[in-house]
Amino acid sequence: MKIVVLIKEVPDTWGERRLDLETGLTDRGASAAVLDEIDERAVEVALAHADAHPGTEVTVVAMAPASATATIRKALAMGATGAVHVVDDALRGADALLTAEVLAAAIRRVGFDLVITGNLSTDGGGGVVPAMVAEMLGVPQLTSLSSVEISDAAVAGHRVSDAGTMCVSAPLPAVVSVTEALGEGRFATFKGIMAAKKKPYETVDAAALGVDADDPAVARYIMLSVAERPPRTAGIKIVDEGDAGEKLAAFLVAEGVA
Repeated sequence: MKIVVLIKEVPDTWGERRLDLETGLTDRGASAAVLDEIDERAVEVALAHADAHPGTEVTVVAMAPASATATIRKALAMGATGAVHVVDDALRGADALLTAEVLAAAIRRVGFDLVITGNLSTDGGGGVVPAMVAEMLGVPQLTSLSSVEISDAAVAGHRVSDAGTMCVSAPLPAVVSVTEALGEGRFATFKGIMAAKKKPYETVDAAALGVDADDPAVARYIMLSVAERPPRTAGIKIVDEGDAGEKLAAFLVAEGVA
């Protein structure tokens, strides 16, 4: 079985995160770059299946700057079989649609039975790329899974919602995205780190994938404006002088809460 895991390098969630006010893009220099934690969980799902089924190939695919090599190699050190790294300055600031188009093209290049992704990235949070990739590949999608079961011909899992827990399944090939309910990614051992240096690592650009990032016939999202978040203002303090309840009720009514 061929499993492709989509991974992404993001600013450390424990560090400062801000936008570049000139470009409207994430300021990548504001904090350390790391492998997105949700993607570590996606890699772990694939590796756990590979551990139990010898011969399974796990390839990680990333669209990232050339500087992301160390981050991608972390997935190889965890145990992935190989990596495809899409590097192209024309993709800087790519919207979700272009990102999905590029990733789908890279997945086709690799070949796949199953694609596993995180449900949403910590630096964006749109959560639409997995579904877009599935649509472009023309395969079923099972999104936001809290559990994953993989067989030779199908994939299944649970999706938790406000309405309850749904049991969903689809025949392979398919695309699934996982939530933080899945187990954390394994630590990379020294042996794994050394082995990662010898594993297949392919670098391609958009042209090699047959994607025209500047095609004027394709609609793209654009950033119209960006501004720094205004500073927080002091809240309203209610002093209890025997009428605090009435003041609180009046405040809630004024805010449209009550």
